[in-house]
Amino acid sequence: QVQLVESGGGTVQAGGSLRLSCVATGYRDRRKCMGWFRQAPGKEREGVAGICPDSGTTTYADSVKGRFTISTDNAKDTVYLQMNSLKPEDTAMYYCAAGPWGWATLRESPYNYWGQGTQVTVSS
Repeated sequence: QVQLVESGGGTVQAGGSLRLSCVATGYRDRRKCMGWFRQAPGKEREGVAGICPDSGTTTYADSVKGRFTISTDNAKDTVYLQMNSLKPEDTAMYYCAAGPWGWATLRESPYNYWGQGTQVTVSS
């Protein structure tokens, strides 16, 4: 059974930083891409960043380029999202996702597995 568990959320002032982590267990497919999505109250869920270690590809939403960095550990079981220069509009529930895809994507359909989310709140 695949499980994704996020951590690292919290409340930070605008301009601050947070690092989110997501540990994937039970994932057996040798192809694995991972991504971070977020959903703010009253808004649709949107892709934030994606990474496919095997293809060496990453992708970011325009709204976070230059501020957020996605990475994985050597075992590729943990994905991180380093968030710098946070803005109030970054406030959302952040979800980790994983799926057997070949290149980094912000589309939801390639991701089969989702975590429960971790809340990020940025105060002005």
